[in-house]
Amino acid sequence: MKVSTAIEQQLLDQRLLYCGVDEAGAGPLCGDVMAAAVILDPEKPIDALNDSKKLSEKKREALFELICDSALDFCIARATVEEIDRINILQARMLAMSRAVAGLQLSCRYALIDGNRVPDLAIAATAIVKGDALVASIAAASILAKVQRDREMLVMDEQYPGYGFAQHKGYGTAVHLEALRRLGPCPIHRRSYAPVKALL
Repeated sequence: MKVSTAIEQQLLDQRLLYCGVDEAGAGPLCGDVMAAAVILDPEKPIDALNDSKKLSEKKREALFELICDSALDFCIARATVEEIDRINILQARMLAMSRAVAGLQLSCRYALIDGNRVPDLAIAATAIVKGDALVASIAAASILAKVQRDREMLVMDEQYPGYGFAQHKGYGTAVHLEALRRLGPCPIHRRSYAPVKALL
């Protein structure tokens, strides 16, 4: 993925260390919301990076390992189901992204955030709409967050059988909604989401 935003080019020209930040899991009815912050190595570009939603599961898994191996630094963080229910999903997304940036080991000077909002950070940041399709480091963050969350939903499928978490990853599909009506909410369901709330 080539540099396609003016702010990214400015950061590269000034040799400022910056990270890309994205989250995954705002829409599902269950599970934590994940976020990642990634500082890519300019000397090791990853050509196949793209918005995680545009990649196959197999491609995301391969890129996950490649990003972890070649990035200068990365951090995957979360906001829990309890936090989502307490502060709402928007604030939980911001919290997860803040935690991801704070968890970086390298001294990052700037953050490029996917979307139209900037979370509360200790460093300067810019929000970029559809940044996961424009900025390599944001695309990398979207992949790390998505793959980590999907992997955890596979574990939840074993822990809470019958809901089909391995297939739909917690999204409100017809299969999930039917299982929810049949079995009732389990501990990882978001009580503040309407389809779950209606059954409580």
